[in-house]
Amino acid sequence: MNPRKSRILSEVHETVHGLAAAGVISKRQLSTFDALCRLDADVLSPTRIRSLRRGVRVSQSVFAALLNTSTSTVQKWEIGEKHPSGPSLKLLNLIRRKGIEAVL
Repeated sequence: MNPRKSRILSEVHETVHGLAAAGVISKRQLSTFDALCRLDADVLSPTRIRSLRRGVRVSQSVFAALLNTSTSTVQKWEIGEKHPSGPSLKLLNLIRRKGIEAVL
């Protein structure tokens, strides 16, 4: 098991597969869940985050709203004071790969 993955996330994954086996969720929903779990989330440098935001031509506040975070968090990412993780990191990578339309 990946040391960065928690036991809780492993249990959630197992539970979702159990729900699919019991017929509570569809195979399509299970497939979507599995795809989301496999999304690669490359670490992005402060410079890369700033250029990504500028590349999609939005302000820090608009970018923060799209990522469901605060403007000050985006500012801290761009100066290297903080680093995005979890869902924010996955969303940033999604924007990097697919463009801003993927999160609108």
